[in-house]
Amino acid sequence: MNSVTQGTRTLEDVTMPVKLKLAALWTATMFLFAYGDLFTLYRADNVREVLGGKITGIEVTEAFLMAVSAYVAIPSVMVFLSLALRPAASRWTNLAVGAVYALTIIASAIGEGSAYSIFLSVLEITLVLLIVWLAWSWPRRPALPVRETRTEP
Repeated sequence: MNSVTQGTRTLEDVTMPVKLKLAALWTATMFLFAYGDLFTLYRADNVREVLGGKITGIEVTEAFLMAVSAYVAIPSVMVFLSLALRPAASRWTNLAVGAVYALTIIASAIGEGSAYSIFLSVLEITLVLLIVWLAWSWPRRPALPVRETRTEP
């Protein structure tokens, strides 16, 4: 048995559809959001602030919790929409939502001092910029020719 030519197997490399890549990136982004928020509660100073009814100096109200809920619900919905929308609609939705999230993550990271938060923010920004790039560079295929139909008089 020749160890070079016989008995060697290579791993199959399957092309993954853009829609699936986008859904996976939104899922990974949500995990980073969740763990970042969870890790914040491991810090005693943050726990004291939360027990006092504030988060990063913002009073925790129903309106605040609703806004945060909507903010984290959008990536959850994007997982589904990335798979379910037609390619053109998915492309533009991912471009718009990804760009908005990149900006909001950058804005929320400004002034952040903890290493883990900066690290997670950089990863989140990287993932949403990947979403934007994938949506922007969505592969195109030639349009199918339109068949003329004759109508006989």
